Amino acid sequence: MFQDGRSKKIVLVAHCVLNQNSKIDACAHYPGVILEATKALLDGEAGIIQLPCPELLCLGLDREADIEAIRTVESEDTRVANLMKNENVKCLCQSMVDNVVYQVEEYRKHGFQIIGLLGINGSPTCGVDTTWSDDREYVGQGVFIELLEKAFRDKGIFINMIGIKARDPKQAVVAVEKLNIIF
Repeated sequence: MFQDGRSKKIVLVAHCVLNQNSKIDACAHYPGVILEATKALLDGEAGIIQLPCPELLCLGLDREADIEAIRTVESEDTRVANLMKNENVKCLCQSMVDNVVYQVEEYRKHGFQIIGLLGINGSPTCGVDTTWSDDREYVGQGVFIELLEKAFRDKGIFINMIGIKARDPKQAVVAVEKLNIIF
């Protein structure tokens, strides 16, 4: 089954890599996609699963911002990080995680290889190596990535996860190449 032109290789990609329009206000570095990372992904000829954006789906595009408040990128990231720790939000995130795990299991069941996951370091939700809280970036995973990795681990699925920074396009290309999807 599935012996046609497809590569049978899949990479999971944080939503905002392919859609900077979903970013919190003042955090988009590109008009659409993170160009260099996306080109490297496309050159790799793997299928792309765009992960949901938990912040957008749980908090809305404006992330429930108070437009009257004095806001900085740092204060907004901290505010969003705090909102994403809410139990109701975590339940919504878990539902998204379950959906992603189902997709991965389906692909694996049919002999597809999950090459890896490309996340966004510094994100309160999709950070792989670093996340955000208390007005600073620190080592750790974002809420969504942490839940996703645990769900994979519980199912005996181990996926190489790499985080990039949108403002560092050269590192983003290197990270995609580390996922071994460039042939």
